[in-house]
Amino acid sequence: MTDELVHFEVADGVATITLDSPHNRNALSRQLVTELVERLERAAGDETARVVVLRSADRVFCSGADLSEAAGGSMTEGARALVDLQRLILTHPKPVVTRLVGPVRAGGLGIVAASDLVICAEEVTFALTESRLGLAPAVISLTLVPRLTVRSAYDTFLSGRTFTAAEAASMGLVTRAVPGADVDTAVAEACAELLKAHPQGLRETKGLLARDAVAYLEANADAMVELSARLFGSDEAREAMLAFLTKK
Repeated sequence: MTDELVHFEVADGVATITLDSPHNRNALSRQLVTELVERLERAAGDETARVVVLRSADRVFCSGADLSEAAGGSMTEGARALVDLQRLILTHPKPVVTRLVGPVRAGGLGIVAASDLVICAEEVTFALTESRLGLAPAVISLTLVPRLTVRSAYDTFLSGRTFTAAEAASMGLVTRAVPGADVDTAVAEACAELLKAHPQGLRETKGLLARDAVAYLEANADAMVELSARLFGSDEAREAMLAFLTKK
């Protein structure tokens, strides 16, 4: 039986969902995405959970797409699954608080952008590395574009450069960056404040805040899935991905 890659627990009104796939640094494999969707749906239906915390077991939050899967076949199914995951976070009836204490790359930024609150250690770094592999951050642009300033999107999408937690906060990607030793305290405080709100108040307020982002995702999802599949299937991207995997 395959070990689970995403864990779930509920305590004191908070459902904690933990990514635990250290062998590929929580890459967005089919199994991890499938399990993450299932855990989020479980949290939505759990009456004892009023807030969701999304975190990683180890330092790295997410390294992006699973390139070993992407290099071997069509990414249409995977792209649609990532759209569904982002939609689920945006439309989840409970606030999703994401805890970051380590690097986030490529596809992982789509999860971060879809989240309602993001508490980030000051030493965390981010990068949208797709352009360096002959790709584009197509599907994750569905949540990133509504979240980021226009200038920061051009800067980070085109260059693929690594940027800091402080920059991510100024761009609108994360809620706040705090010293690494203070992350868990900050997450607990954020959850405590959310738990003071009425469940209906949380659900309806989140719905109105996410309305424009959801509309943007629905209007552009099919085009971004098509673009993602085309790029991942191109000879140029396959060559770049294989070179990257060989280098690793």
